[in-house]
Amino acid sequence: MKPDIRLTKKDLLPTETDVHFRLNDIGFRLVLIPFFGIAIPLLTKMIDNSVLTHWQVKLAYAYTILLAFIIWQGNRYLLFTLRSYFNWFNKPVKKIVALLLAITFFTIPVSILLLIGWYNLFTQGKVDWSVVNLTTHIIMICVVFITHVYETVFLVKESESDKLRNEQMERAKAEAELEALKNQIDPHFIFNSLNTLSHLIEEKPAIAKKFNDRMADVYRYILQNKARDLVLLSEELEFLQHYFFLLVMRFEEAVQLNLSIPGNIAEQYLIPPISLQMLAENAVKHNEFSDSSPLVLSVTFAEAIIVQNNLKRKTIRRGSSKIGLNNLNERYKLTTGKPILLEETETLFTVILPLLKLT
Repeated sequence: MKPDIRLTKKDLLPTETDVHFRLNDIGFRLVLIPFFGIAIPLLTKMIDNSVLTHWQVKLAYAYTILLAFIIWQGNRYLLFTLRSYFNWFNKPVKKIVALLLAITFFTIPVSILLLIGWYNLFTQGKVDWSVVNLTTHIIMICVVFITHVYETVFLVKESESDKLRNEQMERAKAEAELEALKNQIDPHFIFNSLNTLSHLIEEKPAIAKKFNDRMADVYRYILQNKARDLVLLSEELEFLQHYFFLLVMRFEEAVQLNLSIPGNIAEQYLIPPISLQMLAENAVKHNEFSDSSPLVLSVTFAEAIIVQNNLKRKTIRRGSSKIGLNNLNERYKLTTGKPILLEETETLFTVILPLLKLT
């Protein structure tokens, strides 16, 4: 049974302001603002070196660089502000119209006023309107180009951010699902163990006390490790033996466990905790067995854990809580990225559990 997980994209999305602050364009501005402040006057021949003194030329270029700075910073502020209201994907037409209107109604008036100020400072108010017109048009073209560059950078960064956020959402959802699945282990184990204990109290009171003590040890392992995604294979095999001892206390010779995994191998691999116990529990739940025809659970290694039991399904089945193999398969997919494999013949039921090797 898949847990009901509700995650909203809003929980993981950063605000528009966060995106803006992550855009580091200081170097970009330090290079291009002086470049445009010098290149545009040279292109329009606004500064006449033959008329102005050496220091006046320097001051004239300083003024045009200041002009470029004001135009750049003003349009940058407008661009960032508009991003809070319009989105390329949701409102592309409104975005384009708003950008064009904003940069036009800011750039043209401010450029003209600053250019007139330049003429008042360096030519005694003799304004060359043809130069002002040409310079304003060039500034406007440069602003549109730079705005396009900014928007392209934003789109690339947003695309990368969306990809990262989607990965974070998938990871958060997987972790939440895994946690929900692991939380189902407690009641499932307790329910089955109490049923077994109840059975032993009625039929074998002396063994019931020993069973209760062992059950406490086994449950301690579950509490200690259920919050972990992976444990050493050696730890899980040891836990399986402790759990199987409980089964032997109840069923005696009717259940048998065969382990054939070398100790050095068991120390090299990781496995989701309480996996093998669940398979043993599943085998007991769904098969008929007796002292004369015991249930034999074998655990072997072949680059994966292979768990087999002889198959003799019960003719009368009890209702299932649907935790068992579905739970185990979901945990494996979320933890290792691989599903478990099931194979069934007339006489054998096999489960193959993928492992993660320690690096």
